[in-house]
Amino acid sequence: MSNKRVDAPDDSPADLPHLEKLDSPTGSLPTASLSSLMEVENSVFNLSLAHEIVANRDFCFQPKSPPSDSLEGKVTEIVHRAFWDSLLEQLNSDPPNYNHAVILLQEVKTMLQSLLLPGHIRLKSQLDEVLDMELIQQEVAHGALDLHRLAGYIIYTMALLCAPVRDPEVRALRDLQHPVELLREIFRVLGLMKADMVNFTIQSLRPHLLQQAVQYERSKFQQILEKQPASLDNTTAWLQAATSQEALAVRAQPDSPSPDSQGPVSATAVLNRAYMRLLHWDPQDQKYPETMLMDRARLDALAQRLQILVLEASVLLLTDTQRGGVISSLPGFVGKLEQSVTALLEGSYSREADLKEALLGLAEIVLQQVNASLLSHGGEALPQKNQDLLRGQISDLWKQNNAVRTLIGERVQGFLQAMLQGGPNKRSPELSASLRHVSAELLELGTAFGRIVHFNRTVFGPFYAPILRKLLFPAGEAEAGEVSR
Repeated sequence: MSNKRVDAPDDSPADLPHLEKLDSPTGSLPTASLSSLMEVENSVFNLSLAHEIVANRDFCFQPKSPPSDSLEGKVTEIVHRAFWDSLLEQLNSDPPNYNHAVILLQEVKTMLQSLLLPGHIRLKSQLDEVLDMELIQQEVAHGALDLHRLAGYIIYTMALLCAPVRDPEVRALRDLQHPVELLREIFRVLGLMKADMVNFTIQSLRPHLLQQAVQYERSKFQQILEKQPASLDNTTAWLQAATSQEALAVRAQPDSPSPDSQGPVSATAVLNRAYMRLLHWDPQDQKYPETMLMDRARLDALAQRLQILVLEASVLLLTDTQRGGVISSLPGFVGKLEQSVTALLEGSYSREADLKEALLGLAEIVLQQVNASLLSHGGEALPQKNQDLLRGQISDLWKQNNAVRTLIGERVQGFLQAMLQGGPNKRSPELSASLRHVSAELLELGTAFGRIVHFNRTVFGPFYAPILRKLLFPAGEAEAGEVSR
């Protein structure tokens, strides 16, 4: 899983303090519909945040920092520069104007207080004593404010509170002499320390969150559903499509009584088929099931990796057939070939033109590696006829209906389907010989997919059950209770 970083929603950029809060606009109160919409938005954010913390072990907060080349980034840079230039002008005036500096010191104190733990009683008392805002105001009035003395204490306190990873940045603050540059860097490092504290808290709470996650997510989604009853429309359509596909598959089975008869359709089979559809979801289709939205990025990443694995296994199978398996048994050959396939095909599978071009290049590299491996082990290069055949077979994999690609895709699909049917704690199904070269990657992918599915089904099973009950038993002749278990 790749690292997931979420911008802290209420943090301003780290080098610019909160000087003031804007007053709420006067006038009429928000309408009921606006209030309801805001409640839903907050519920969705909280639900997504809780789910991300639980689902992504690498989840962490990061202070918001817009891209420097974006409009927001450019505006932010201008505002920041204007603010700090204004502070410089105030401090350089004769006599110095400390109005903004005092406000900054107050915010530094607030930020430091937010980093204190309950056991920091002495440090809290010392912080209140040194950064006594009334005393600082008196020093300003008498022209006796010593910013460097206060900054030295602030840096000392930061060194006590920071995580070890921040030690070099805190030490570097001691080398800064100009008050504006020093204050600016203090705010930047304090922003990082706040993020460190949040991330430490998240890691500490993770075991507790894991225990409470199912009930929390279920109750939050119920709140959303009560405010927005249409929040299951896409999910219903998703399950309806899977139900139709499963019914067709049941009727097509050899032991089906009649092609026109409706055989028994399992709710579990429908759900598994629905989950499998997410690995082949059309990116242009915006009607993604609401209950799966929080995992869409993870599922899309798995779908991309799945496409690469299918192509990789197809190339290895075609290469293997040229010498009856001799080539793939050569030491180190499969590993090198896998690296080449992944490097050349990554990101090329989504557009046929890109994939076609990538496969042409890959075919030449495969032939080079095959011949080099054969020659280095005392063999002979592939005959030209075999080289031309292999080149054409690999290049032809760009077609969706390519026989080898279709075969491998069906076997991969069957393996993942069997993993879902087996559940999270059962032994993995056997892999066919054509998939043995990608067995480790496929097992890793299937495990990650199964983990997402299992958690989703545990959380949203009670919401799926009534939908499937209506789809599978419209007359109410049976129950679909197994879904909610």
